[in-house]
Amino acid sequence: MEKWKGSTAIITGGGSGIGRALAMAIAARGGYVYVADVNEAAAKSVAAEIGDQAAALRLDVRDAKAFKDTVAVAVKQRGRLDFLFNNAGMGIAGEAFELPLSAWERIIDVNIRGTVNGVSAAYPVMVAQGSGHIVNTASLAGLAPSPLLAPYAMTKHAIVGLSASLRIEAAAYGVRVSVLCPASVETPMLDAGPPADIANMPWKPDVRRFLTKLAGPPHPADKFAAEALRGVEKNQATIVIPGRARMVWYLGRLSPGLVEKVSLDAVAAERKNKA
Repeated sequence: MEKWKGSTAIITGGGSGIGRALAMAIAARGGYVYVADVNEAAAKSVAAEIGDQAAALRLDVRDAKAFKDTVAVAVKQRGRLDFLFNNAGMGIAGEAFELPLSAWERIIDVNIRGTVNGVSAAYPVMVAQGSGHIVNTASLAGLAPSPLLAPYAMTKHAIVGLSASLRIEAAAYGVRVSVLCPASVETPMLDAGPPADIANMPWKPDVRRFLTKLAGPPHPADKFAAEALRGVEKNQATIVIPGRARMVWYLGRLSPGLVEKVSLDAVAAERKNKA
């Protein structure tokens, strides 16, 4: 609890799902949170729910200048930035050969460029302070094969690689870096359709059903947040949640052929539902 008391955190994608759960958990532990989201109404709703320990900011993480402005607001108002949770993200599911190029471009912009923009904005501030913690949200899909989610897996592997590399580089400056790698979490993303402005989107598998076959049922967001913050408190490099997700991760390293077989069976079962 003491680690969070009086701290300042920016949480992107804070208007719903994992971001909302993290904001609520940090505020409950005495931290002040900037709830940043492209959906300003959602950000304001979460901040209002939290009360005096939160403020809402509209932020499209694809906009590098807007991200720098968000960090500047936090530092000006609070004097420092202790945590950046690079959490905003999106998922795109389907057969890779059917996906339009615009879908690949969008997920790269949000998941990779958005995270890079956050690091670019916050990391120099934390280096100047001599302290801070960047927490990037990746996924179990960044550690294991995720068929029918290839664009998503690609971006999450990139975030894992960025986090692991930056963690070592940043240590000399007193800055910590961790990466969150959850299996499916009970959030609106599980049931969301493709972006409305991306044309010619093909068949979409039932992501909730498919991920449940691969790694078990969705984990409650509030429980995920509590476990994630414990990992951050311990300065863990890679925080894999829940326990069964760690089993999948370990199994993939020990017996990749078995994981491939399970994945092949899950894909075949899901394709039977293809219209």
